[in-house]
Amino acid sequence: MTKGSVRFENVTKRFGEVVALKPLTLDIASGTLVTLLGPSGCGKTTTLRLIAGLEAATEGRILIGGEDVTHLSATYRAVSMVFQSYALFPHMTVAENVAYGLTVKRRPRAEAREKAEEGLALVGLKGFGDRLPSELSGGQQQRVAVARAIVLEPEVLLLDEPLSNLDAKLRRQVREEIRQIQQSLGLTAVYVTHDQEEAMAVSDRIIVMKNAEIAQEGTPLDLYDRPASAFIADFIGDANLIDVEVTAAGEQTEIALLDHRLTLPLAGQSVGPAKMVLRPHQLHLQREPGPATLPAEVGYAAYLGNSVQYTLNTPAGQVFAITAPQPVPFRQGDGLHLGFSVGDIRLVPA
Repeated sequence: MTKGSVRFENVTKRFGEVVALKPLTLDIASGTLVTLLGPSGCGKTTTLRLIAGLEAATEGRILIGGEDVTHLSATYRAVSMVFQSYALFPHMTVAENVAYGLTVKRRPRAEAREKAEEGLALVGLKGFGDRLPSELSGGQQQRVAVARAIVLEPEVLLLDEPLSNLDAKLRRQVREEIRQIQQSLGLTAVYVTHDQEEAMAVSDRIIVMKNAEIAQEGTPLDLYDRPASAFIADFIGDANLIDVEVTAAGEQTEIALLDHRLTLPLAGQSVGPAKMVLRPHQLHLQREPGPATLPAEVGYAAYLGNSVQYTLNTPAGQVFAITAPQPVPFRQGDGLHLGFSVGDIRLVPA
C-alpha cells in the first residue's frame, strides 16, 4: 500500500449505546484530497478523529500507509490536523506557533525556526514570523494553522471545518490556497465540511455521509450529474425533485409527467414511481408553451446582479429556477411556461 494512503476495514465507533459510525470500509489514495461531506451528526468528524487517533475504533482496522494504526495513539501517527478553531497560542509569536510541534519533537531550535520560516513562506506569510496571532486577520491565522501542520511533514493532513470561521470571499481564497499547497506537496488530505460548494471546489473525491454511513462517493461531477438518491441530488447543489412515473424502461426510459409523456436517453431504470431531478440553471422561462414545458406562475423573483432567481408555482409543485439577467425579467404574479431539455433530466428512486 502506498505511503500516505488511508484504509478503513469495517470500522465501527460506538459511544455507549450510540452508534456514531456504522461499519465503514473506505480507501483514500495517496496524494489525493478527499472530503467527508454531510449534515451535522452524520459521522464525518468521528471518521476524521479516528484517522487522527483522537478516538479509538470500537471494531475494525485502520491502516495508514499500509501500517495498522488501529491501536496507535495520536502521538505516534504520521498525521497532522488543522482545527476549526485554529488553536494558536496567543502568547507565542507566529513563528513559535508554527515551530511548536517540532520543538515538542525535540528538534534543534535553529532547525525548527528554519522549518517554520519555510512553512510560513509556503502559505504566503513570509516575514510574519515575529507577529502575534492577534495581529493577524482570520484568514492569516488559518494559514498559520496550516503551516504548523505541514512543517511536521505528515503522511496525512486532516482538516476539520477549516474555513467555517471565515467570511464567504475569504473562504474562497483560502480554500484555493489549501488546495494548491496540497497538490504542490503531493499530500494526502482528508477534509471535513458541511459546505457543498467548498467540497466540490477542493476535492478529488467526495464521500457523502448520512446517518453514520456512506450515502454515495465519487468525483464532484459524479455526485452532481449522477446522484444515486433524492438525498444526494438535493444535498449536492440545488435540485428540483418532481414526482414522475416510469412507464417503460430499457435502453431509453419513458416517463409520465402530468399529461406529458417524455422519452429520456437513460438506461437501467426501473418501472414505477420515481423523482425527476432538474437543476435550477437547466430551466428556462418562456412566454409560449413547448413540447416539454410546465405552466407556472412567478411566486418570488430576486435580482442578484449576475443572475435572477425565481420561485415558481407549477402543477407539479414549487420549482426553483436560476436564469441569466434579462432586460425585462418576469415579476411576481406573471404567468409563463417552464421549459427544460429531456437530456438534462436525471431520475432517482422515489
